[in-house]
Amino acid sequence: MATLGDIAVSGVINLLIAFAFLLAFAFLRLQPINDRVYFPKWYLNGSRQSPKNSSRSVVGRFVNLDYRRYLRFLSWMPEALRMPESELIDHAGLDTVVFLRIYILGLKIFVPLAVLACAILIPVNATGGTLVNLKKELVFSDIDKLSISNVQSGSQRFWAHLLMAYVFSAWTCFVLYTEYDKIASMRLHFLASQRRRADQFTVLVRNVPPDTDETISEHVDHFFRVNHPDHYLTHQVVYNANKLAKLVKKKEKLKNWLDYYQIKYSRHPEKRPTTKEGFLGLWGERVDAIDFYTAEIDTLVQKIAEERERVLKDPEAIMPVAFVSFNTRWGAAVCAQTQQSKNPTIWLTEWAPEPRDVYWSNLAIPFVAIAIRKLVMGVTLFFLVFFFMIPIAAVQSLANLDGIEKVAPFLKSIIEVKIIKSFLQGFLPGLALKIFLIILPTILMIMSKIEGYAATSILERRAAAKYYYFMLVNVFLGSIITGTAFQQLHAFLHQSPTQIPKTIGVSIPMKATFFITYIMVDGWAGIAGEILRLKPLIIFHLKNMFLVKTEKDRENAMDPGSVGFPEALPQLQLYFLLGLVYAVITPILLPFIVIFFGFAYFVYRHQVINVYNQEYESVAAFWPHVHSRIVAALVISQLLLLGLLSTKKAADSTPILLALPVLTIWFQRFCKSRFEPAFRRYPLEEAMAKDTLERATEPNLNLKGYLSNSYLHPIFKSEGNEENEMGEWRDDDSLVLTKRHSKLNTPGASENSYIASPEYDEETYNYQV
Repeated sequence: MATLGDIAVSGVINLLIAFAFLLAFAFLRLQPINDRVYFPKWYLNGSRQSPKNSSRSVVGRFVNLDYRRYLRFLSWMPEALRMPESELIDHAGLDTVVFLRIYILGLKIFVPLAVLACAILIPVNATGGTLVNLKKELVFSDIDKLSISNVQSGSQRFWAHLLMAYVFSAWTCFVLYTEYDKIASMRLHFLASQRRRADQFTVLVRNVPPDTDETISEHVDHFFRVNHPDHYLTHQVVYNANKLAKLVKKKEKLKNWLDYYQIKYSRHPEKRPTTKEGFLGLWGERVDAIDFYTAEIDTLVQKIAEERERVLKDPEAIMPVAFVSFNTRWGAAVCAQTQQSKNPTIWLTEWAPEPRDVYWSNLAIPFVAIAIRKLVMGVTLFFLVFFFMIPIAAVQSLANLDGIEKVAPFLKSIIEVKIIKSFLQGFLPGLALKIFLIILPTILMIMSKIEGYAATSILERRAAAKYYYFMLVNVFLGSIITGTAFQQLHAFLHQSPTQIPKTIGVSIPMKATFFITYIMVDGWAGIAGEILRLKPLIIFHLKNMFLVKTEKDRENAMDPGSVGFPEALPQLQLYFLLGLVYAVITPILLPFIVIFFGFAYFVYRHQVINVYNQEYESVAAFWPHVHSRIVAALVISQLLLLGLLSTKKAADSTPILLALPVLTIWFQRFCKSRFEPAFRRYPLEEAMAKDTLERATEPNLNLKGYLSNSYLHPIFKSEGNEENEMGEWRDDDSLVLTKRHSKLNTPGASENSYIASPEYDEETYNYQV
């Protein structure tokens, strides 16, 4: 069991690491050679030039020689707060701003909770005296004396915990409600003030039913001409171009090598560059590099042309998926938010992701295969969570060395060395758990891609959900269960079964010591490591030395990517869970949580301004999930407190607590019905207002021209195809004949008319528009 000394050792180690990281960052960010690592966002938007170009000396191109800059090495902190929120939305997007507001939300919730808990609950717990009487039965430390475990069973002191549970829950719900209201308003304002985008007019249609007489493109065109005659504009079918994409990617790599050798030859024309024909030029016959890569590209261009021709002409390459565009936002909103067919499994519509958010590879997955993939990945996730309990248990054994000593006394001589014991119990458990979790987000993102979601934003939200459930089961519940088993192993083996619930009830609050060490490793030193960007720094310079051949390579080498919601959001939600669970049980944990939220807000605000370049804009679509999981954490904390009090013989106060989870669940349902529609549907009122304003300000807008290439597969764009080659964007308003044998004609719709046709056979009709 970690003592106050062990926690102090861990705190000193993590504070020193965090301070060293911040000091290193303050120094490295000033060096011209690192400028692209610490300010890549400004390079990507073209507003920053490398300071290496402005230096007159050779040394000055690599090292900052201005000593005055070093005197202001902490200037990044006020600079991170200087940009107002409205400007930050324009600079980084609403997704990023709402992400930062979650850290502020944590401070709004936990700062008052920490003050109240430290002022009321800690004195109540510290004067309980229960653990002193159970010293021979249980393993505990001085920190545990500040928890609810130290209160005598049946004591009237539990009324203080009951009152604080209600106060904490009421305050948390109030802050969550006001934040949900604010973010919903921000979303609607962002949508209302947003400039014209292709996804505002476009709907993604999946599971287009097959037709024996028409191609998928003709079927889509006819369906929407009939069912949305006044607003349907055009459509783009989706091709299975995954193989073509691989060939084009390979061609780009070869072209990059050719550019490199041509630049090399232009600098040294006296000697033609050579390379070996084998893998990466490591073996094989040595040949002229320019001729070799020119021939390889020519061969690949022919293969690309053949594959492209096959994709465009093969009916099997057209997937039952299409992007359908409308001439108004109102028309798109009606289509995206309504059922299109009496058969609810076909003609499935949803808002199209913005073009840069589309995950094209998954659009080629058949609709039935998606359901099977989700089932398989669900089973895989279950086993992954289950088997990960093994390393979690091993980590917890390090955190509870006193319990192991009672079962394995021969290890006592090694474990009892003071420095080793403090290191093992105060620092190593949190570090080991952090290491185990490093590769997990990558695995979960791969699983989400296999499931077949069509947008990168949805992929990240699903990966974040998996990661959260994983951390809930393994990091939180797993650490408590396995930690309690190791920690009280001697008590479990030497007491009657009727006493085990009591032992667990006393032991669960004691796991706060492990979570304190985890917060210091992950939330203090880990966040400081985020701003240092040591891994991207090393990778950038290695790429610059060995892989960068052209300016495009240098841009790719410095590309920072986005914030990383699949990792950051579950981490945030875990800290909310820990804070809410232990606020009443072991309130000494709350100051560590507050430090994390404050420090992380500073760091991430700096990063989103200078580093991360968000790849898409989902307009805060992840917020309802964050809100729901925070409320779920609140319910979990209430249920755990209820179970704990039931083992403490608090018969008078425990029943009153039963109403709290019910009220919290009602609060969640109220917020869901009150605010979530703003995140799931686009108000027709807003759509009509924007359409009306646009018609008034831009009466001659060529919307079809604006949308024509928006949802064309990037591979076809990169190959320089003309839109009419795809054969899907029709400009004529003439008679569109079906290949079916008709029984009646459907009259065309005028500009302001509504079609009211008689009953007809769905399988046989013509369309006239």
